Amino acid sequence: MDLNDFAEEVGSSGPVTIAGLATRGGPVEDVRPVMAPVGIEWMQPDEMTVCCGAGTPVEELDAALAAHGQSVAIPPTGTVGGALAVGQSGIRRLGYGPVRDTLLQARYVNARGEIVKAGGPTVKNVSGFDLCRLLVGSHGTLGFLGDVILRTRPRAEHEQWFVTTDDPESVMLQLYRPTSVLWDGTSTWVLLEGDHRDVDAQADRAQLSRSDPPAELPMGGRWSVAPSTIPSLVGSGRFVAEVGVGIVHHEHPRPVSAIDPSVVELHRRLKHEFDPTERLNPGVDVLSLG
Repeated sequence: MDLNDFAEEVGSSGPVTIAGLATRGGPVEDVRPVMAPVGIEWMQPDEMTVCCGAGTPVEELDAALAAHGQSVAIPPTGTVGGALAVGQSGIRRLGYGPVRDTLLQARYVNARGEIVKAGGPTVKNVSGFDLCRLLVGSHGTLGFLGDVILRTRPRAEHEQWFVTTDDPESVMLQLYRPTSVLWDGTSTWVLLEGDHRDVDAQADRAQLSRSDPPAELPMGGRWSVAPSTIPSLVGSGRFVAEVGVGIVHHEHPRPVSAIDPSVVELHRRLKHEFDPTERLNPGVDVLSLG
């Protein structure tokens, strides 16, 4: 399916939902589903960019990029469009940056069934309002991603998880650009990448022990907090915090009181501007999804 066919399928009237591989939740029930284009259109390893349909499985894209020693900084499951629409970075965000920084250009279908281009195929591509960043994390409520140009990154030669009972802040002071630092109130896990000799040297200096990553992250809620407040979570229930990032995987849902009312109002205004009849993924509340 090409982008024009996709836009025609979305149409300009009636409720419609976007479907993928259902790894992040299925399409809205009892609403007409559509699927985004699939396939890698081109790769430019020298420019560290790749263009693909939003319905392309991340696993397929990752395998193609691996042949060039590259990868994309988005979670490794589901489709590319699904990962961008949900907008939740993986636990490597400390080293890789947020998932929204991966998206350079998007062609998406709006609520009127029109194809709209946002961004451009280079890193410095925006003057004015950055629609790409707005689409990432919108759960398809502002537009349905059709095809995207992504920034790639070098694939690490070697990676290893380590663990210690030392305070995570003191551990970070001894490390050079760790990929991930996780803390559950007792143990600190560290992911280091690079040349294996450098990785081992850093681990020895910080007195880290080789380890597997945390077996399982709590699934009750995904909180966003100020990094400086993470120590205060001790005693609030089981959690794993991404140190230096401010994302907390908690056994309990995010407290409603933690959501700024002004942010709620801004989301509602944006939704009305982009989809006044609320036909795109109707009923999906972006804020309630954490």
